[in-house]
Amino acid sequence: MNALFKALNDPTRREILELLKKGDLTAGEIADQFHISKPSISHHLDLLKQAGLVESLKEGQYIYYSLNTTVMDEIVKWFVGFKTKKK
Repeated sequence: MNALFKALNDPTRREILELLKKGDLTAGEIADQFHISKPSISHHLDLLKQAGLVESLKEGQYIYYSLNTTVMDEIVKWFVGFKTKKK
């Protein structure tokens, strides 16, 4: 859970997740949306993968990234668990 919150703590990583909401993207397509180096984007993608927020699939010379919605569902369930009933 700590890796998850660490991944969500960074605005660049949150923006990458927003991009992936629209569909799968290659690392290059993601990097083209930012004004930072490709190795930096690769680092952000690696942290998102470690947290389970994104998955990757290598096809030829490209790596496609997609959201892992299962982890998103688990996050929502975890937060909902904090909601208390009003008396």
